[in-house]
Amino acid sequence: MAIYEYLCPDCGPFDVSLPMGTAPETGACSACEGPARRRFSGPNLRRVHPALAAGLAGEERSREAPEVVRAPRGGTGPAAARPPHPAPAHLPRP
Repeated sequence: MAIYEYLCPDCGPFDVSLPMGTAPETGACSACEGPARRRFSGPNLRRVHPALAAGLAGEERSREAPEVVRAPRGGTGPAAARPPHPAPAHLPRP
């Protein structure tokens, strides 16, 4: 199934899910049942989750101006480090 975008002159844009290649040039608006013309848009590129968009933007910014880390977050030095995980203590030692 493909998602096709239509534009109603009264209600605005709306999406319709139809089998690929079967979308008519005009369709009925989902709200007012008036005529709506099909719009051509990018293939699902505008539907990025906000968290993913923020992560991608941060990654792109870090290429040009990376953050400089001077100390671990939450404190400085070995005292602020997290205690070791207890699971490896049960493993056999060579």
